[in-house]
Amino acid sequence: MGMNIKEAKEQMKDAVRLYLKKDEDGSYYIPINKQRPILLLGAPGLGKTAIMEQIAGELGIALVSYSMTHHTRQSALGLPVIEQEEYDGKTYEISRYTMSEIIATVYEVMKTSGKKEGILFLDEINCISETLTPSMLLFLQYKVFGSYRVPEGWVVITAGNPPEYNRAVREFDVVTLDRMRVMSIEPDYEVFREYAMNKGIHPAVTTYMDIKKEHFYTLNRGIDGQQYVTARGWEDLSEMIKLSELEQIRVEESLVFQYLHHKEIAEEFFSYYQLFRKYREDYQIEQIRKGTVSEAIKSRAKEAAFDERIALMSLLLDALSMDMARVMQEADCLSELSKYLKESLTQADAVGALHNCRIELEKEWNARKNANTFTKVEQKKLRQEMDFFDKWEQQGDGTLLDGYRELLQARIEMVKARKTQTQQELTNVFTFVEEIFGDGQELLFLVTELSIRKTDSLFLATFGCEAYTRKSNKLAFSDRSKELSNRWNRLEKMDDSGI
Repeated sequence: MGMNIKEAKEQMKDAVRLYLKKDEDGSYYIPINKQRPILLLGAPGLGKTAIMEQIAGELGIALVSYSMTHHTRQSALGLPVIEQEEYDGKTYEISRYTMSEIIATVYEVMKTSGKKEGILFLDEINCISETLTPSMLLFLQYKVFGSYRVPEGWVVITAGNPPEYNRAVREFDVVTLDRMRVMSIEPDYEVFREYAMNKGIHPAVTTYMDIKKEHFYTLNRGIDGQQYVTARGWEDLSEMIKLSELEQIRVEESLVFQYLHHKEIAEEFFSYYQLFRKYREDYQIEQIRKGTVSEAIKSRAKEAAFDERIALMSLLLDALSMDMARVMQEADCLSELSKYLKESLTQADAVGALHNCRIELEKEWNARKNANTFTKVEQKKLRQEMDFFDKWEQQGDGTLLDGYRELLQARIEMVKARKTQTQQELTNVFTFVEEIFGDGQELLFLVTELSIRKTDSLFLATFGCEAYTRKSNKLAFSDRSKELSNRWNRLEKMDDSGI
């Protein structure tokens, strides 16, 4: 039975938790030889590798990831070496194997990260070379590469593509499959959209796919050869567009074709992106947020077609989400910095304790980096904390607690100001949307999107926004969001005028 990537993630996360559960004697309830490796089967580009990082990070364990198509029998099993052994008074030459590169990497990660438990993820497991096949089947059954076993506390998860997606696929026999947990995953745009909202995927991508859901994932052969578009392609294209815009580099049609390998879809998206970019240039997004938008822009918004209105809403939400994310990241950092000060005051040498905090942060940075589960958001937060300590220690009075307090108070005031500004921007956007569209679908879209985006909803729950609370209560959006979802599914096709 097929499932989406979100369902697969939760099942795998539960499996890892259970495999790593210990009894009162400290032994694993399920011994390593009884822990069935997981085989995740699904089309390419669905995010199988990405969720391994998420699972390991959320469980606080390490991750070692390998693509098996890059391995030969020697690199996976180790190289043979000749040794001498004595049996019944006679000396014999025998061959042994050095440690597998894969097993050695597991031990190296354990050493450098300090984490004794983790996930060993082997991608493209069913595309291995013919010489490696017998050893791989043995590994899947007994978790042994050559003469070396996967350490206890390490869960084996594998992934592969079904035969219809890859000509190099080797099908496993029943004996092997019967020793694995097989999960089949399928493309699901609604799951990707939820991920995209929280990941900060470019709004042109999500808005386009809201209208063209059938373009989210496709793989077929045409007269021009194999054509395909994947979730990974959309996400990577989004990152390149965002970075290009940041550096003021024009996004060309050829760039889109490098990520969306389907002629018609690439052409349609590029046309839509050009239109979306024009909306951003024409609508004064910054002025709407400041509450100083011109009457000309208000008139245009009132007369806009439905797809243009949704593009406008996406642009506003994208800008607001960036501001809210920044405030939440800085507030989280402040919480940690305040905790360090509070804890240091319980020590005889409070200043020394604060200096030790900086040392421990450096150790944590290296450990989490070596565990291969360090997300960009986590890196940014930890870097902000380390930068704060560096600034404090560089001050002339860096040995004084007052210097730490003053620096912390200045940071608190700055975050307070940004929080207040963001709340006002939210209020201004609600005022604009209500004035132009009333209590229509646009307002419902705004309230619903703010509620389902994790960082946005956390900001609103932490700091509040009177306009959001008033409108969400008035619209009873939790019930009406289903109505909006149904409307999205019936969105009219793009017309020939611009897309």
